[in-house]
Amino acid sequence: MPRAGLTADRVTTEAAALVDEQGITALTLSTLAARLDVRAPSLYKHVASLDALRQSVAVRAKTEFGDALDAAAGESTGDVAVRAVAHAYREWARRHPGRYSLTLRAAYPNDPDDVVASTHAVRVMLRVVLPWQLSETEGIDFVRSLRSLLHGFVTLEEAGAFALPISLDGSFERGVDRLIGAYGPSV
Repeated sequence: MPRAGLTADRVTTEAAALVDEQGITALTLSTLAARLDVRAPSLYKHVASLDALRQSVAVRAKTEFGDALDAAAGESTGDVAVRAVAHAYREWARRHPGRYSLTLRAAYPNDPDDVVASTHAVRVMLRVVLPWQLSETEGIDFVRSLRSLLHGFVTLEEAGAFALPISLDGSFERGVDRLIGAYGPSV
């Protein structure tokens, strides 16, 4: 079978696509090898093991997720940036359901790349609320509350749990607005 163009990056890219399409449990070396049109032993030239490949996909997912939030916020801060981050979060989770599930796991402390990738999205969320002058505890409370709201919303939305005839987008906006109101500066 041909091996042309097979690299560690390509293996991880294809594994990430497979995870989005079928979930993390579908990621096996034999499934991935078939997708890449190679024999499974060929993958060992690019990955140490299935666990190492799954870890590589998780780190990539966390990095891409944080990058998407960072790009959405841009240079803005405060209410505008929180809303932009919230929309980017929802959109990224919708487009990458398998990879999104990998962003939820805490970092493996002995993997420095995972530690950096795992804190990327949190750092973005903390940065955008700097003008609110929250204490460290309030900042962490805000990030936890925002992540909980967004995760709950996208998870329930993905599961088809919202059947009432009220605009999902409207509900999403109102939830984010209420959270901003709870933590943002009083006007």
